[in-house]
Amino acid sequence: MQIPKDGEQTKREKSNVTTIMEFVLLGFSDIPNLHWMLFSIFLLMYLMILMCNGIIILLIKIHPALQTPMYFFLSNFSLLEICYVTIIIPRMLMDIWTQKGNISLFACATQMCFFLMLGGTECLLLTVMAYDRYVAICKPLQYPLVMNHKVCIQLIIASWTITIPVVIGETCQIFLLPFCGTNTINHFFCDIPPILKLACGNIFVNEITVHVVAVVFITVPFLLIVVSYGKIISNILKLSSARGKAKAFSTCSSHLIVVILFFGAGTITYLQPKPHQFQRMGKLISLFYTILIPTLNPIIYTLRNKDIMVALRKLLAKLLT
Repeated sequence: MQIPKDGEQTKREKSNVTTIMEFVLLGFSDIPNLHWMLFSIFLLMYLMILMCNGIIILLIKIHPALQTPMYFFLSNFSLLEICYVTIIIPRMLMDIWTQKGNISLFACATQMCFFLMLGGTECLLLTVMAYDRYVAICKPLQYPLVMNHKVCIQLIIASWTITIPVVIGETCQIFLLPFCGTNTINHFFCDIPPILKLACGNIFVNEITVHVVAVVFITVPFLLIVVSYGKIISNILKLSSARGKAKAFSTCSSHLIVVILFFGAGTITYLQPKPHQFQRMGKLISLFYTILIPTLNPIIYTLRNKDIMVALRKLLAKLLT
């Protein structure tokens, strides 16, 4: 048997690397009988997200009682949710409708970049909202000074912009990798784990980068939120008034529910060890944090918030009279 020389082996490996110009998102092609039902469900959920978050933004804009830092951050969060789902759902609906998942390399990179950017922004914004509640409950006398309009604007700008250079660099690093073999992505959008599975060669550096970025934008914000709520709960328990305790817990519980859902799903997706990543489970988790959580968020924030409900009733009363 003739042993190939090193040069020949290298050429053979290079010949196996094909220049992929587009990917094919498999989406939900494994359940073709449910295509139209899935299309209807996702379309309805998307319209609900747009409508509910739009109403929250409108209420905060026009109602004087909601002109506070907490609701200023909430209106930005609602806007962020609209942008976040618009990166994923319209494209997914088109793929289900046409039953084709073809997406160019550039479109795939763009979708991933904006998705990660907005996801990182959501982590930071949830941290800012936790800090706002900490100052409001633990340092009420200093609250107007600490959370003045200028500081609020600076926190929002920081939340929206800090992720941009990091995510652009990470996306470029991933899409500069050579891709070989199949161009099919067993997912419904371009996310990091399924894309890295198609890459050739050593992706160890890319995996380390993904984990480092995930720690910075998921683990660190989550720990800051936990510390904030630890101090908040400790302060609430010191209140003598039962009514005061109930009001404080009611104010914070909505935000805490959203934090647990979003950060939990993000941790499972981006920080779990590679051998334990299952494609079908990955899709379900992605559906959870890209569609289901954004659908639930407006409901959580409105139904558990008396100020929002009062403003909504007043708006409906004006429209009906």
